[in-house]
Amino acid sequence: MKIYEAIKKDHEIQRDLCNKIMKTGADSDGRIKLWKELKKELEVHEVAEERHFYEALIDTDKMQEDARHGMAEHHEMDELIEELDNSDMSSAHWLKTLGQLIEKVNHHLEDEEKDFFKKAKEVYSEEKAATLADKYQKTVQEYRESWPESIPGNS
Repeated sequence: MKIYEAIKKDHEIQRDLCNKIMKTGADSDGRIKLWKELKKELEVHEVAEERHFYEALIDTDKMQEDARHGMAEHHEMDELIEELDNSDMSSAHWLKTLGQLIEKVNHHLEDEEKDFFKKAKEVYSEEKAATLADKYQKTVQEYRESWPESIPGNS
């Protein structure tokens, strides 16, 4: 597996969670559960992606701007996650902010899959892309397993 397939596999998890959470009721256990899962997946993915996809690309002329853009979008998603954690889940504000987060997530995933991956294939050799996939998957697994159950907004 190459880094692109490993990342895309996690993108599908994120898309699925985004679709499911939008169909939940305001005070439902389902919304709480899906929010925890979505937040976990986004944060775990962000750490691994920045470490094993963007980090090496930021040093290249061809991908530096794209890598910075991708990491900036991660930061924007982090801010929306924080805002959601500090809002009442049953409020109109929470739903509006969730919509903004999902829009940002979908935009980010599309940027990567339709643009960044193509450019990165010109930077990373096949061997490097496979090595990065292994490292990425290991980091994702470690972070998923170590995810704290009682963090702010995750209780």
